[in-house]
Amino acid sequence: MSGIEQRKVSSTVIVVGTGPSGLAAAGSLSFLGIPYMVLERDDCFAPLWQKYAYDRLHLHLAKETCQLPHEPMPADWPKYIPKQQFIDYMSGYVSRFGISPLYHRSVERACYDEAIQRWKAVAKNVLSGEIEEYHARFLVIATGESCDPFVPAVEGLESFPGKVIHSTQYKNGKEFAGKSVLVIGSGNSGMEISLDLANHGASTSIVVRSAMNIMTREMMYWAVALAKYLPFNVVERGTMLVSRLVFGDMSKYGIPTPSEGPFTMKAKYGKFPVIDVGTCKKIRSGEIRVLPAVRSIRGSEVVFENGNSHSFDAIVFATGFKRSTNKWLQGDDYLLNEEGFAKGSFPTSNWKGKNGLYCVGLARRGIFGAGVDAQNVANDIKSLL
Repeated sequence: MSGIEQRKVSSTVIVVGTGPSGLAAAGSLSFLGIPYMVLERDDCFAPLWQKYAYDRLHLHLAKETCQLPHEPMPADWPKYIPKQQFIDYMSGYVSRFGISPLYHRSVERACYDEAIQRWKAVAKNVLSGEIEEYHARFLVIATGESCDPFVPAVEGLESFPGKVIHSTQYKNGKEFAGKSVLVIGSGNSGMEISLDLANHGASTSIVVRSAMNIMTREMMYWAVALAKYLPFNVVERGTMLVSRLVFGDMSKYGIPTPSEGPFTMKAKYGKFPVIDVGTCKKIRSGEIRVLPAVRSIRGSEVVFENGNSHSFDAIVFATGFKRSTNKWLQGDDYLLNEEGFAKGSFPTSNWKGKNGLYCVGLARRGIFGAGVDAQNVANDIKSLL
């Protein structure tokens, strides 16, 4: 037989995704002894960290806020964990909780079957091409905020003769030494990749289209700590004031001053504040040039919204990600919005839908928020069994 009939598997819970959110969900379910299966389209857990992150990446938040449920990080580890150490931590987490994902499974359709009162997830085995069907009473969407790399349509991009990559393909600036590189996107990845390029001797420019809140790691740490004791708006206004004192008026270097604070912008627009690790200093010194939005590309010349044009050898798109749940999750108009995030906003973001549908790590609250979601989901499922 072929197709769906070749494989039908049932469990109590299906978890989709093995990034930190999926691992947090699986670990929380394991902790409570709830049977589950995990589907992952790639060939490893946390593929964004293991395969698609640049070399110099560190967690921008203190390790205490990036721990997965029921597994604290060692006290002697540094406060801000480097990429490989976080991968090692997740590997230990997988081992401790016996998490055994089914890799190479790309979910193509998931829907709730009223007749049998179970979720059905149809996945393609990307190695064999077989279509497989999985059944469970509960479905947990844990595909993460950073799911599918996004490159915007730019007029004339196909005419550019140099190297064009997404930030997920960038490792370090060694190959770009002595070249002129344009980084499009000014979130944390874009700012840190720009710094790395400049440190490796590239002539670096970065596109900044809108206002951003800029903080140091220490500012973020204390803002989170103080938010437990002081009113939210007081902490946010204080953070903006300290930022201005530390970084000065960045608008004269091409970075607009925001009218809203970092946590408001994160909750409303999903725009995380930039955690500066040295980029702003190089912008102020002129080592990194800030440019406005791109209008079009003509060969190696990039034309900007102000009418100026500059020539580049390479372009790095640090333009973020899209979520693809709306392509395969059927019958959901109550849990996730059109962008694939949990409806509502912190602290009332949804993690529970209908008919046993849940999401973990889609409330725009980072790894800490994913851990809270995961424990809420596991506890709720336990209460229903």
